[in-house]
Amino acid sequence: MTTSTEPMDLPADPPRDLGADATHQPGRTPLVIKLLVAATFVVILNETIMINAIPRLMTDFHVDARAAQWLSTVFMLTMAAVIPVTGWFLQRVSTRTAYAVAMSTFSVGTALAAAAPTFEVLLAARVVQAGGTAVMMPLLMTTLMTVVPESDRGRVMGQVTLAMSCAPALGPAVSGMILHLGSWRLIFVFVLPIAVLVGVAGMRQLENVGDTASTPVSWLSVVLAAAGFGSLVYGLSEIGSGGWTGPALTVAAGVLLIVAFAAYQVRLQQREMPLLDLRALRHRTFAVSLLLMTAGFMAFLGSMILLPLYLQDLRGLSELQTGLLVMPGGLAMGLLGPKVGKLYDRVGARPLVIPGSVGIVLALAALSRIGATTPYPVIVAIHVALMVCLAAIFTPVFTVGLGDLPEHLYSHGSSLLGTLQQVAGAIGTAALIVVMSNRSAQLAETGSSQPEAFVGGLQWAFAAAALMGVVVVASSLLLPAKVDGAAPAGAHH
Repeated sequence: MTTSTEPMDLPADPPRDLGADATHQPGRTPLVIKLLVAATFVVILNETIMINAIPRLMTDFHVDARAAQWLSTVFMLTMAAVIPVTGWFLQRVSTRTAYAVAMSTFSVGTALAAAAPTFEVLLAARVVQAGGTAVMMPLLMTTLMTVVPESDRGRVMGQVTLAMSCAPALGPAVSGMILHLGSWRLIFVFVLPIAVLVGVAGMRQLENVGDTASTPVSWLSVVLAAAGFGSLVYGLSEIGSGGWTGPALTVAAGVLLIVAFAAYQVRLQQREMPLLDLRALRHRTFAVSLLLMTAGFMAFLGSMILLPLYLQDLRGLSELQTGLLVMPGGLAMGLLGPKVGKLYDRVGARPLVIPGSVGIVLALAALSRIGATTPYPVIVAIHVALMVCLAAIFTPVFTVGLGDLPEHLYSHGSSLLGTLQQVAGAIGTAALIVVMSNRSAQLAETGSSQPEAFVGGLQWAFAAAALMGVVVVASSLLLPAKVDGAAPAGAHH
C-alpha cells in the first residue's frame, strides 16, 4: 500500500485526483507534496530571517545583543521541544488537520510579531511561529514517504531539500533586502500574506494521505521531551556568554531528562503507545543517516553564523551586502537539490555522499585560511563550493535513511530527524562560537590587535567545523548504495 487517500466529505472542494494516478507517474510530483514544500519553505525561512535585524531590534527595544539573539535561539528551542511530539500527533490527525494547525499557528505568530509592542511579546510571537514550523517539517517528510514510490523518491526529496536547506540559507539575504526598505516589522508584514495565501491554497487542494490511529498521549513523555530538548538547546546557546557553570548544569540536566524520556519510550513501546517510537533506531541505515545529518547540520549551521560575523564585524559590510554575498551559495544549494535527487534515483547514495562529504571538509578547511583582506570573490567561491557539497549530501541521506523504515515508523523517523537537526544546529553554533571567542581572547592577551585576534578565532572555528565534517566522511562510508528493499515488504506495495 503506497497511499490510502481518504478524501473527507468537504463541500465544494474541486475534485483533485491525487491518489494512485499522481502517485505512480514517475517524473511528476504529487500536488500534495508541491503544496507542502511551498508551505515548508515559507515557515523555515523564518528560522534565520531575524539574524540581520538584530542591530535594529537592539536600538528599538533597548536590549543588548545577547537578548536580541534570543529571537533566533527561542525559535530553535521551541522546534526542539515540540518536534518530538509531532510523530504521535501526525499519526493521530489527518493530513488536512495537521496542515491547518501548522499554518494557522504560524500565521497567528507572524501577525503577533508584526504588531509586537514590546520585546517580550515579539519573543512570545516567535515561540508561536516555531510551534507551527515544528509540525510542518515532519508532516512534509511523512507524506512524501507515504505518497511517492521508492523509484522516484530521490527526485521528489530533492525538491524538499530545496525548501529545507535553501530557505535558512536565503533568510539573511531576504531580510537584508527588506531592512533596506525600512523597519524590521516589514519582515513579518512581508511573510504574513504569503503564509495566509499558501495556507488557504493548501486547504483548498489538500487531501488526506495515510490512515490515522487514535493512540492515547503520554503527558509525562511530552513534559520530559519538551524539558529535556529545551534545556539542552538553551544550555548550549548560553555557553560562551560569560560563566560556564550555569550553562553546563543546564546541558547536563537536559541530557538526563532526554535519557529519562528515551527510557520511558522504550517502556511505552511494549504497550505500543510511545510518543516517539525509538525502534526506528534499530534500522541500521536510518541510524547512520541520523548521525551523518547531525554532524552535517552542526557544520552547516555553525558556519552559517560565522561568515556573516566575519563580513559585518571585520570587513564592515552592511546587512544587505552580507546577504547578497551569501546568497549565491544558498541559491546553488537549492537549485541543485532536485538534480541531486534525480542522480540519486539513478546511482544511489554513496557516489554522491562520499565525494560531497570530502568536499565539505576541504571547503571548511579553505575557510579556516581566510584573513582580513581575502578577496570577496574567493570567499563567495568557497561558500558556493560548501553549499554544493551539502546539497550532494542532504537529499540522498534523507531519502536513503527514511526509506530504510517501515511505513508505520515514517512519522517517528522524520520527527527524530527534525529534532536532531535543531539540537545539532544549537550544538554546532555554540561549539564554534566558544572556539572562536576563546581563541580570540587568547590572542588578544598575547598582544595581537583586535582584528588579528578576531581572524585567529574565526580560523580556529572554521577548522573545528572541518573536524565535524570528518565525522560526516566517516558516516558516509557506512551508507549502503541504495535502500534495496530494506524496509519490510508492507511498506511499499
